[in-house]
Amino acid sequence: MAELFGIDLYTILSLILIAVVAVALERVFTRYLSRFAKRAKLERSAANNLILTFRILILIGALLALSRAGGLPPEILVSVSAIGGAALGFASQKTLGNFIAGLYLLAARPFKVEDYVRIGTVEGIVQEITINYTKVLTMSNNIVSISNLQILDRDITNFSYQSGKDLDIYCYTFEIGFDHRITTEKIAAIFEEVFERHKHMLPKKPSYMLTRSDAFARVYMVYLYVEHPEDIFSLRPQIAEEVFKRWDMERTKIQP
Repeated sequence: MAELFGIDLYTILSLILIAVVAVALERVFTRYLSRFAKRAKLERSAANNLILTFRILILIGALLALSRAGGLPPEILVSVSAIGGAALGFASQKTLGNFIAGLYLLAARPFKVEDYVRIGTVEGIVQEITINYTKVLTMSNNIVSISNLQILDRDITNFSYQSGKDLDIYCYTFEIGFDHRITTEKIAAIFEEVFERHKHMLPKKPSYMLTRSDAFARVYMVYLYVEHPEDIFSLRPQIAEEVFKRWDMERTKIQP
C-alpha cells in the first residue's frame, strides 16, 4: 500500500497538496483582483485580462512544482527549462514589457474607455484597454490597436474637459488657417456666425483663439465642446467646412 502504480504515497500526497494549494491561490487571487478592479473602477475587459494573467502564472508555477514532486528526471527539467527559457526570452521580451506597461496604464489611468484621445499620431475614441493593447476607433471608422509599451513612449492628449456626476464634457481642439486677404474682424464674424448655428446642439458654445501669425497666414485654434465624443467625428469637418465656405464668400467679395 506504500506504493500506487509505482509512485510512493509521499509523492501522491505531495501532488495532491500542490494541486490544492494552486486551486486555493487561484481562488484567493481571483477574489482579491475582482475587488481591486471594482475599487479602481477598471473596465471589465481589463479586469478579466488581469485575472487571466495571474491564473496563467499560478498554473505555470503549479506545473513546475508538480513535475518536480512527481520525480521527473532532472536532465529533462533542465533541457525543457533551457529551451523554454530561450524561447520565452526571445519571444516574450515585448510581451512582458506590454504587460508591465498595461499595469502602469491601469494604475495611472491617463484615459479611460470612451474618452477621446490623441496618442502620438493616432486620434479617436478609446474602445478597449487590455493588458497588452489599447484599441482606438479613429475618424475613418477603423480600429487601431496600439501596444501599451508604445503608448508610454508617445505624447498622450486626453480631451476630457469637465466631469460631473451625470455629465462628461470633452474639449476638442483643432487649427484653422487663413491668409491675410480677409481682416481679423471678418474672420471673427465668420466664427461667430458658424458657432451661433451650432451652439444649441452642444453643452457649451465653441470658441476660438489666434495662436500664431506670420507673413503668409493667421492660424486660429478652435475649441469644440461636446458631450458625446463620437460627435467630434461629424462636427469637426462640418464646422470647418462651414467656416471655409463663409471665408470663400468673403474673398469673392473683395476680388477685383
